[in-house]
Amino acid sequence: MAHHIVDDLSIVIAGQAGQGIQSVAHLLAHVLKLQGFHVFATAEYMSRVRGGINSTTIRISNEKRDAFRSTIDLFVSLDARSFAFYKHRFTENTMFLGFRDDAFCEDCVMEVNFASIAQSIGGIVYANTVSAGAILGLIGADEKHAREFLRNFFVKKGKEVIAKNQEALSRGFKMGTHFAFSHDVHVAIKAKEAVKDDLFMSGIDAVGFGALAAGVDFCASYPMSPGTGLLTFLAQHSKECRMVVEQATDEIEAVNMALGASYAGARSIVTTSGGGFDLMCESVSLAGMIETPITFHIGQRPGPSTGLPTRTAQEDLDLVLYAGHGEFMRAIFAPGTPLQAYALTAHALDVADKYQIPTFVLTDQYFVDALHKVEKNDFVEQNNAKHIVETSRDYKRYALSENGISDRGVPGFGDGLVRVDSDEHDEDGRITEDTRGLRMRMMDKRLFKRRELLESCMIMPEVSGKKSAKNLVVCWGSTRNTVLEAVENLCDKEYAVVHFTQLFPLDKKKIKKIFAKAGKVIVVENNATGQFANLLKKECDVTADKNILKWNGEPFSVEELIVQIK
Repeated sequence: MAHHIVDDLSIVIAGQAGQGIQSVAHLLAHVLKLQGFHVFATAEYMSRVRGGINSTTIRISNEKRDAFRSTIDLFVSLDARSFAFYKHRFTENTMFLGFRDDAFCEDCVMEVNFASIAQSIGGIVYANTVSAGAILGLIGADEKHAREFLRNFFVKKGKEVIAKNQEALSRGFKMGTHFAFSHDVHVAIKAKEAVKDDLFMSGIDAVGFGALAAGVDFCASYPMSPGTGLLTFLAQHSKECRMVVEQATDEIEAVNMALGASYAGARSIVTTSGGGFDLMCESVSLAGMIETPITFHIGQRPGPSTGLPTRTAQEDLDLVLYAGHGEFMRAIFAPGTPLQAYALTAHALDVADKYQIPTFVLTDQYFVDALHKVEKNDFVEQNNAKHIVETSRDYKRYALSENGISDRGVPGFGDGLVRVDSDEHDEDGRITEDTRGLRMRMMDKRLFKRRELLESCMIMPEVSGKKSAKNLVVCWGSTRNTVLEAVENLCDKEYAVVHFTQLFPLDKKKIKKIFAKAGKVIVVENNATGQFANLLKKECDVTADKNILKWNGEPFSVEELIVQIK
């Protein structure tokens, strides 16, 4: 059977945890990007160190495509059991490479025992490089770039390791090339010179760069996937960026350390997941009362409880929206692209600092683990100026003001006493029981920040398509690119996409104007209850005519959204 692929190729590499699937994907994705191909990669893995079935999907295309496709064009199996897990994604045109499974494979299969070849070279450790070489040979990539990448990647391990990996690559490459010739496989996706110099990063890297750009000084966290990536990223850059990164003994310690650092003048961020954030909610309320800035990054995953700890979801919007007892202001953001993650994380830190409130950046497993190609010139400088004043002797930490924002002082900077108190307090920070006057004024002051936030820095949703389109498909966070591609494939100008990156607060008047002429509103979310659709109704009186929801731990695919939107 001939296979001629001219614009889009989806490769899935699957096997057991511990077989080095991520190593294969890392090599392939970076080599293909260096050759000038548009590359997007996503990971799926089970919650175990060994065994189970994990996979990485690598998508190569003529145009930039940062969305998950369900259809598999080339299935590379490092373990025969992987076929059963992915058979629902096979088509009659799927090619198979690696272990054979007669129940699923018919004509276009290249049976290869990567481990056996690796042993003949010097050890099982080289199996990953053999498989990567076979894939590169099959799709007609340039072996020279791959050999150069291996040389640079293993430079610290010595000439012997480099030589054996290059031999493994060549052995695999020859097999892949032979298979392509014998089965008439022709991949005509064109490389582009401009792509070679672009950046290649994960979603969590983009969040980390945004934090650095905003001048983050302090990060505390207790590890919890998928939020841990930000902790490790910032730890790697802590010395060069003069930043303190602390792995706490639990989540309660982490959030209170961050609040203490913020009280002292640091820009602080905490990274966690929904289950870890549960333990932090009392301190979120504390931040609201003492008006101390803090930013939370929450990598969402399916719950409740431990749920599916290595899968993806958009289930924690309600959690962060209502976290902490009492009433106080907060701001919530959710990026859909690496550039948005970079800018929104910096923005969240600045908003927390300026308005003295807790802010939140919501990502999810699908987004933080995905590898994107990004144009480096699109990264621009972010605001990292701190909103701190030098105090005088008569300084009042909670001075009443027209916009609800008091001048923020920190200990040791000026002559004033910076007093904070978790009880209701007066302008000096002393406890008060004045329920008739001062309590009301202090509550109004804290809540009045909403108006100032909406007027000064509300981020409006991105509208893609005709503004007069009859059907509006609404999404937030990581579903952006998949929804955009699905709507594009509909080839119907009466559909437009509205993507929200600021989830709260929302400006009712401005948001309603976007939906004023819509005949049908469709909201797409990776949860079971339509949390953002409910928020749109509550805050802006915009009613969803249809909810497209998914809550099995998997991201939406382009193919399923095309069907459901229709």
